[in-house]
Amino acid sequence: MPSDPLYPSRDESLDSARQNARGVRYARELEGHITWLDTFSGTALGVLSVASGIYTYLGVSSLLDENGAMSVFAAIAYSTAVSVGIFVFWSYLMRLFPAVRTNRARGGLLAAMGLGSLAIVAMSSWLNAAALAGSAAVEQHLAKTVQDYQVALERAHEIALTGQALERDVSRTRQSFEDLSQQEAEGSLSGLAGRGAVFRVLRQKAAELTALETQIAAQTPLVENAFTEGNTILSRMRALTVEPGNVEARSVEFSEAAVRLQGLITQLRQLSVAPLVERAAQDLAESVVLPELDSSTAAGRADQSATITSVLEVLGQRAATLERAAQAVQSLEQPTDVTYTPVSSADAVILYARNFVPSWAGAIAIDLLPAVLVFILAITHGAIRNGRDGSGIEDTMTLAELRAAVVALRDVEGLAHLPPAAPRPTMDPPQEPATRREAAE
Repeated sequence: MPSDPLYPSRDESLDSARQNARGVRYARELEGHITWLDTFSGTALGVLSVASGIYTYLGVSSLLDENGAMSVFAAIAYSTAVSVGIFVFWSYLMRLFPAVRTNRARGGLLAAMGLGSLAIVAMSSWLNAAALAGSAAVEQHLAKTVQDYQVALERAHEIALTGQALERDVSRTRQSFEDLSQQEAEGSLSGLAGRGAVFRVLRQKAAELTALETQIAAQTPLVENAFTEGNTILSRMRALTVEPGNVEARSVEFSEAAVRLQGLITQLRQLSVAPLVERAAQDLAESVVLPELDSSTAAGRADQSATITSVLEVLGQRAATLERAAQAVQSLEQPTDVTYTPVSSADAVILYARNFVPSWAGAIAIDLLPAVLVFILAITHGAIRNGRDGSGIEDTMTLAELRAAVVALRDVEGLAHLPPAAPRPTMDPPQEPATRREAAE
């Protein structure tokens, strides 16, 4: 026969009592563990806070320009405030978050935890990362700057060499005019052998191209010397990025080398002969001094004039070819302007954060590790409450509490059996001497 839900059977009552007893034992076991863990949780939290404060001090010290007593005091004050703030913040949460029961209260504390964690990262974690990986981040900045300078130097050298290659085009054009002048001297062009008007025009332009060719050739050793010196400076800059010692002192020498290297890159850009060749090509066709036709006959002078016209057409074509070649060199992508900007260790850690993920993880973990302890305590306290739910006071009492309760009960019962206390006699207030004599009569 099924039992009445309002009046459970004896077996159901026994099963419920056993479940309650198991839940109480489980809760007591967890409480024992928490009691033991509480003996050193505060100390552990203090150690984490102090460690974070030490690294915060190192990070703050790297940001301060001065090394005087006031700067040291300021760094100590800031790191102490960070340590105290971290300790108090997580102490509050380790006590309050596991104790709340409503979802609204838990949500509010979670929001407070998130906001506080962001504040801790903002005031401490990035400085911890600067202390852990600041020197390495500055060296990374130096190495990247060296790479940028190397690309710019090689690009400027490449453009300068491309401009020097215009010497072959100038030489070919010069040679063509010299050949034409030789043909004119033999009478193959105008039909008049000798060094007449046509010969002088051809020699005039050949001389101009020869001067241009000489100028271009004079630039070649300058370009090579600048490139060699730039590579020497780059080698020294690479050595500074990996040398042992204080990175700040190395940064000063690195900055001086960067200034010299930037000057060499600018010099290489100025040594490019492409603008010179372009201007010379324009002058080649536009500035022509026509000599007087020196043939003794009208027919000869007509032949000279026609030949000079043909020479000018050829001259214009060759000049246009040279001008296009020079413009092609000038249209090449110029090297990027590189400027070395010294950065502090904290700024370098932020600038190259992707390269120092383990350092950032360690710096944040040392500050936010107590959050894991908060969740562990919250889960454990929730399990304790679940174990005690449905249990009466008689199920949760320990043997010591039961003994104390029995003793207290006996004391109460003993007081109940005592006879009522007799009323105390009232004492008359003190009277004046005259009043007392009147009372005696």
